[in-house]
Amino acid sequence: MTTRTLSLAAALLLAAPAAGQVPNTVFLDELTWVEVADKIDAGTTTVIVATAGTEQNGPHMVLGKHKFIVTETAERIARALGNALVAPIVTYVPEGTVEESEGNRQRAGTITLPNEHYMMLLEYAARSLAAGGFTDIVFIGDSGGNQRGMEAVAAMLNGEWSGREARVHFVGDYYSGHGFADWLEEQGHSREEIGTHAGIMDTSQLLYVNARHIRTEELAPFGGFDGAGVRGDPTKASVAYGRVGIQMKVDAALRQIRELISR
Repeated sequence: MTTRTLSLAAALLLAAPAAGQVPNTVFLDELTWVEVADKIDAGTTTVIVATAGTEQNGPHMVLGKHKFIVTETAERIARALGNALVAPIVTYVPEGTVEESEGNRQRAGTITLPNEHYMMLLEYAARSLAAGGFTDIVFIGDSGGNQRGMEAVAAMLNGEWSGREARVHFVGDYYSGHGFADWLEEQGHSREEIGTHAGIMDTSQLLYVNARHIRTEELAPFGGFDGAGVRGDPTKASVAYGRVGIQMKVDAALRQIRELISR
């Protein structure tokens, strides 16, 4: 056996979990079906379905911003709950119409899914997870176009499942009830600086989660040119702000989830 083969074998042994040891993960797709079933039997009966737009975020920030942010927050929420897993992140969501060219939508790379198809995706994800044994299915969306469809599907399924153990919980406070913009205003930033898309809030959160997804040389107030797709001043973003923003979203979600599940 060559040195290279020995090194590869050693690396595989180090990477593999010990025999009988379930990986320390909350992500559903990193587990086998047997491991998931065992967790459900042991009380892990909550599953988070997190949605994230694939959309333009100005010249300084990658299209998958929402995915990277919600992967971080969903993991934190699941671990804090202690009895939850995270389903694969949904990255195809409503982003306006394919033909729309104004505002925040159809620049290169943006992917849109009509709301009725998005809702069907959520519906059958929830039906599948309930059929597999989960009793509390939590919908969390990191972008604005996701919210209405999640709320409608949760209401529809809960109406149909009245009397059943399984329920769907739409957690709108994660997106609209965290108070991060108000906190930034208290730090001295104007609403115009904070912005509503790819400004201080979004950029700070992604800087904190994974700074390599920010093109720092492209940072400019309001994107630096007409049509840049930035509403706000990302030059004022910081890792410290991002840490606060991420925690505020997690805390808002946890409060609402616990309240909804306790009903």
